[in-house]
Amino acid sequence: MAAPLATNSPDPLDSLLEAARSAAHGTDIRDGIVSDIYRTSREICSDAVKVRDKQKLANTHKLDKVLTSKLWGFPIMLAILGAIFWITIAGANVPSGWIADFFGIIEGYLTAGFEALHAPAWLHGILVLGFFRGTSWVISVMLPPMLIFFPIFALLENFGYLPRVAFNMDRLFKKSGGHGKQALTMSMGFGCNAAAIMSTRIIESPRERMLAILTNNFVPCNGRWPTLILLSSLFMAIGTVGGLHTFVTAMVVMGIVMFGIAVTLTVSWVLSKTALRGVPTHYTLELPPYRRPQMFKTILLATRDKSWNVLKRAVIVAAPAGILTWILGNIMISGTSVLAHIAAFFDPFAHMIGLDGYIIMAFVLGLPANEIVLPILLMGYMSSGAMVDADGLDNIKDLFLQHGWTWLTALNMMLFSLLHYPCGTTLFNIYKETKSTKWTVLSAVIPLAIAIAVTFITAQVFRALGWV
Repeated sequence: MAAPLATNSPDPLDSLLEAARSAAHGTDIRDGIVSDIYRTSREICSDAVKVRDKQKLANTHKLDKVLTSKLWGFPIMLAILGAIFWITIAGANVPSGWIADFFGIIEGYLTAGFEALHAPAWLHGILVLGFFRGTSWVISVMLPPMLIFFPIFALLENFGYLPRVAFNMDRLFKKSGGHGKQALTMSMGFGCNAAAIMSTRIIESPRERMLAILTNNFVPCNGRWPTLILLSSLFMAIGTVGGLHTFVTAMVVMGIVMFGIAVTLTVSWVLSKTALRGVPTHYTLELPPYRRPQMFKTILLATRDKSWNVLKRAVIVAAPAGILTWILGNIMISGTSVLAHIAAFFDPFAHMIGLDGYIIMAFVLGLPANEIVLPILLMGYMSSGAMVDADGLDNIKDLFLQHGWTWLTALNMMLFSLLHYPCGTTLFNIYKETKSTKWTVLSAVIPLAIAIAVTFITAQVFRALGWV
């Protein structure tokens, strides 16, 4: 008969578990396991696989040592982002003016046609000054930046750099309770937040996908670029000319974008500790080799699949908003338009956050599409009863100054534009993806609350310091 086991002898399994617990405090066991697997796989491949172009593989490793390093990865990423902004800003201004002038000529012919037919003024106002002018604004301000921004991003993706961005950002998103793939969906948001919501399908974890959905709005979409660029150019890059003016404008816009990324990480961290508690899943990304981009094919596909689709959705949403804006600007109550009454209602609250009633009114009426916020604001200031084109105003800054604008007004409008609720198309996509009214409402309430809080603090602090 075997002797009974001593009760005080250590259990080997308990010892192993204790050792694992101790090791977990110092290193990530899973990362160690994955590293061992890849090390073993590499050793097997080195014996079984013949590499025809060893120089290409060596070049990939050399680039990765720089582009994904802890020292150079982020500075290079920021430099590339700044260069993209500079190219987009510098390259979109002239084409936007050409397109606006082209639509202006067409509008003149349409107006002449309505006059020849003796059409009533209200019909001309709704169809030409509301529908056509609002739609032409969206096309003229959106199309040129998209034709630059989307192809550049597509070329970076084709080259193999965007997965390196996700690899670099994974450390930050992991600390904030999110997922490394959120960096890819965030990059999509620079073009269109509505499309970025659909791209969150690449995140397998429902909790982390919800984090990506709720925070995607904090990167500026294509509809918000005109507001950010215009206000940066008019109020933040004063005293500079030529190429330096474009450079300063790009740096200011980049600073706003970086603030949005910081808000994304902060909100992700807060939600992961409260409403969306859970353990972050690990992100094992096998980096693809670098490839020479197929220039023509990539640019053509990016233009067709991204630029055209985004523009089509924006026009469909913005056209009815242009009609509504014209109607509100032409209905008079006690000798004042409905737009002016709305602005007066919002004015006390707006002043608290460094804005004015017309700005808040523009954001409220601009819910269908961010592209029409600026023309609605200009229309309210001009009291013209029709959408006006910013490119057609010779002295738009004087118009702002006449309505009491300061550099703080411009800064807070930029911050509010960055942080406020998503556009109608994005909210619709959020509902389609989540099938939840609660999360759709929260996706609008959370950014709005943050936008109000940030602009309120900014306005009160700068006013207390006597800077305005």
